[in-house]
Amino acid sequence: MRIKWFSFVRIAGLLLVLTYHFFKNTYPGGFIGVDIFFTFSGFLITALMLDEFAATQHFQLLAFYRRRFYRIVPPLVLSILVVVPLTYLISPNYITGLGKQIAAAIGFTTNYFEIMTGGSYESKFMPHLFVHTWSLAVEMHFYLIWGFLMAIFTQIIRRFNFDNARKAQIFRLSVGIVSLILALESFTAMAIGSAGLTDFSKVYFSSVTHSFPFFVGALLASFTGIKSIPRAFERLMAHANAFVVSFELILTFAVLGLLGLRLQFSSRATYTGGILLASLLAALAILLARMLHHCTPNQQEPRWATFIADISYSLYLYHWPLFVIFSQLVSVPWAVVITLVIGIPCSALSYYIIEPLIAGKQPHALHNFHDLRPLKQGLLAATVALMAVTGYTAYHAPVLTGLERQLWIGGIYQAADQMTTTKNVVMAAVKQHKVKLNATAKIQAPKGVSIIGDSVTLGTRDYLGKHVADSTIDAKGERTMDLAYQVMMTQQKNHVLRQNVVICIGTNALDGWQAQLDHLIRDLEPGHHLILVTPYDQRATPDWNSSKVADYERTLPAKFDFITVSDWQRLAAKHPEVFKGTDGVHFAGRESGDIIYAQAVNDGLKAAAKTPLKK
Repeated sequence: MRIKWFSFVRIAGLLLVLTYHFFKNTYPGGFIGVDIFFTFSGFLITALMLDEFAATQHFQLLAFYRRRFYRIVPPLVLSILVVVPLTYLISPNYITGLGKQIAAAIGFTTNYFEIMTGGSYESKFMPHLFVHTWSLAVEMHFYLIWGFLMAIFTQIIRRFNFDNARKAQIFRLSVGIVSLILALESFTAMAIGSAGLTDFSKVYFSSVTHSFPFFVGALLASFTGIKSIPRAFERLMAHANAFVVSFELILTFAVLGLLGLRLQFSSRATYTGGILLASLLAALAILLARMLHHCTPNQQEPRWATFIADISYSLYLYHWPLFVIFSQLVSVPWAVVITLVIGIPCSALSYYIIEPLIAGKQPHALHNFHDLRPLKQGLLAATVALMAVTGYTAYHAPVLTGLERQLWIGGIYQAADQMTTTKNVVMAAVKQHKVKLNATAKIQAPKGVSIIGDSVTLGTRDYLGKHVADSTIDAKGERTMDLAYQVMMTQQKNHVLRQNVVICIGTNALDGWQAQLDHLIRDLEPGHHLILVTPYDQRATPDWNSSKVADYERTLPAKFDFITVSDWQRLAAKHPEVFKGTDGVHFAGRESGDIIYAQAVNDGLKAAAKTPLKK
C-alpha cells in the first residue's frame, strides 16, 4: 500500500541535503534533511512491522533483514563502482585511504570510521568521497537493533492468552513506550555529550546519540500506522479537511526550510534542541501526509514527485562524491548541474532496472522484455570491469594526502627545532637578566621573529624557517585564535617570545574570534611588534569568518602603531595557480606556494621595522 503525499516528505529531505552540500555557506542548516529521512524511515519501518503483526500475528525477522539488504546494499555498491573511475579526473589527494573508505561504507561503519580518524561532516579541506554514507551506517544499526527487538516483542506477546486484536494493541503500546524511552535516552546522550565540544562531529556521527529521530518516527507509527490504524487516529482522519491539512503540510515544510537557514553545525543549540525540533516537524509532516492520503481518495500524486521519491536514496548516494569530483574541475554551479545530469539517470537506472534484477524480479520498466539474459550478462561484465578498476584504484591510493605529509614532516621539524631554540633563547634571557643589577629592570624581548600559525604555516614550515631570518615557528593544524593566544602567552611568560610576533591565524576562525584577537593584542607585553597575516580561503565569500578576520585585521594598524598587516589574502588571490587541485587553503608542498607565503611574512616584517614597538 503506497501512501500518497509521502513522496513530498522524501523530496523535502532530499532538497535540504542537496542544498546544504551544494551551497553550505548559504544554507548552513540543510543537514537536517538527513533527520527527515531518519524520522521517515523509523515511521515507515515500524508501521509495516505493526501491520505485519496485526495481519499474521508474526514478524519475520530474516525476511525483514533480506528486504533491507536488497534495498540498501546494491545501490550503495553500484554508486561506489560508478564513482571511483571518475576520481582519475582529479588530484590523488581525494582518494587518500580509498580502500578504508569503501570498506567502512560497505561495512556500514563510516560514522565510527570518521570519528576515529578525526573526520568532520563539515570538513574544510579534503573531504572523504563517501563521508555521506555515515547516515547509512546509523540507519543500518537502527534496522538491526530495532528488528531484533521487535522479533523478541512479538514472540513474547504471541504467548499471551488474548485474542489477536488485543495482542496487536499490546504490541502497538509496547512499541510506543519503548520508542519514547529510546528517543529520550538518545537525545539526552546527544545533549549532554555536546557539552564542551568545539567540533560536534562526534555526537553527530554516533549511532547512540543520533538515533532518536528514528524513534520519533517509530513513536508516531504507534499512534497512526498505514494499514492497521488505531481507532483514535481513524476518528481524527474522519474529521480532517483536505484544504486545511494541505495548508498545514505546506506550512510545516516551510518551517523546516526556515530551520535549515537558522541552524548551524558548529552551534551547540543544534544538538540540544535543533535536531529534535527538525525531527518533530518531520513527524508532523508525515502525520499530515498520512491524513491527506485519507482525505484525497480520488486524487493521484504527481508522477514527477513519485519519480523523485523513488530515486531519492540512490541520488543521495551519487550526489556527494560526484559533486566533490566536479567541483574541483568547474565552478560550483556547473558542478551542481553535472552532478544532477549524471546522478539522476544513474539513480533511475539503479532503482527501476538494476535493483529488481539483483532481487530476482522483473523490472516494471522492462515488462515487455521476456529474455533478460543478455542484459544480465552485460551488467555482470560491466560490474566485473568496474570492480577491477575500483580494486586497482583503492590498492594504489595514497596513504596520506600531500597536505598530511607536509604537516607530518613539519611537525617533526617543529618538535626538534623547538628544543634547541627554547634552550638558546632562554639561556640568552638568563644571561641578560644577570647583567641587570637593578632589580626593577625589565628583561627585553629577544631579537628575532616568533611565528605562531595554523596548518597553512605548518605545511610550509621547513621553507619558512630557512627564508625568514632568525625565526622560530610554532604551528599546528586546526589552531584557532584563542589557541594562538595561549601559545603566545606561554612563550611570553617563559621570556622566549621574540620582538617580532607574527600571527598567522584565521582560516579556522570560530565565533568569538574578534574578542579573542582583541584579547591577544591587549595582553601582548610592551617591546614587541605584532604582524598579523590575513587568512586566505579560495572558496570564502565575504560572510565567512575568515573573510571577516581579514577585513578586521586591516583596520588595526590605524588604531595601534605597533601592529602591521601582511595581506596574505590579497597576495594569494593573485596566484590561483598555487591552489590548483588543492582544497583552496593549502598548497601541500608546492614550492611556488612556499615562496609566496614566505614573501608575505617577510614583507610584513620589513613594514614592521618602520613602526614603533608596543609601549
